[in-house]
Amino acid sequence: MNMALKKERYSKTELLFVSNAACPGCASVLGLRQILKALEYNVMMIVGAGCVGGYTGSYPYTILKIPALHSSMAGGPSIGAGLKAALDAKGNVDTTVFVWAGDGCTCDIGLAALSGAAERNEDILYVCYDNEAYMNTGGQRSSATPWGATTQSTPKENFESKFKKDITEIMASHRIPYAANVSVAYPEDLILKIKKAKSIRGTKFIHLLCPCVTGWSYPSQYTIKLARLAVECKIFPIYEVENGVKYTINIHPKGTDIREYLKLQGRFKHLSKEQIEFLQNHVEEEWRLLGKKVEWSHSL
Repeated sequence: MNMALKKERYSKTELLFVSNAACPGCASVLGLRQILKALEYNVMMIVGAGCVGGYTGSYPYTILKIPALHSSMAGGPSIGAGLKAALDAKGNVDTTVFVWAGDGCTCDIGLAALSGAAERNEDILYVCYDNEAYMNTGGQRSSATPWGATTQSTPKENFESKFKKDITEIMASHRIPYAANVSVAYPEDLILKIKKAKSIRGTKFIHLLCPCVTGWSYPSQYTIKLARLAVECKIFPIYEVENGVKYTINIHPKGTDIREYLKLQGRFKHLSKEQIEFLQNHVEEEWRLLGKKVEWSHSL
């Protein structure tokens, strides 16, 4: 193992108190802990409405050891940009403004505000914790819900028929300085990317896949296994894009059959053999496209 990665794994910084209201096995709170380890103390946080607003605590209680402000579902990028401008005006240019929001806030309700912040290249770090549905309100579909999945608003008789919105590519197309995919199953990669993003001026976007015990319908002990399988099956590639142009794959998957990933989740148990093969072919096609982008960008 790379010694730099090994060193990051054992960071002693803890910016979350032990107790919280998250579901057992929640990948979101695990990811938040890892991110705050990388950011350390010189950070202010914008908490987008969603699961995180519940498990971080209601006033006057909180699990956070840093300044934090709760926002509406669409307001995170705008509030973050305003906060950063205020800090800069006071000469405090070193504090990181960290916006933490779910896929509903990011891919749907807040996309216009996020796009605007990216177009202006606001100096914020935006992290989307993606559990692939509106889990805080009962598990309804979002545009991040993958093809074939069931949710409370897409039952098995009418399961999700659209492919997941590729939010990382959307953000990279704004030519922001940095966009990347990360996973709680690969904390060394996650922490190094957060540290890298922290060192860059401008808009940084991080897409964190977060398996959800209740919405994905699996036993809580499989959270990290599912997060790892999503990468190994090429369903969630771990890569980064610099300045919208340079693509780099950070973790090369094993190419595990997607059945290993799907069979652990109740939301996919209705799929037929033919439907699974269809999904496998789509995953392989997307992986080949990513490979072409990597080849092209490194030939410039």
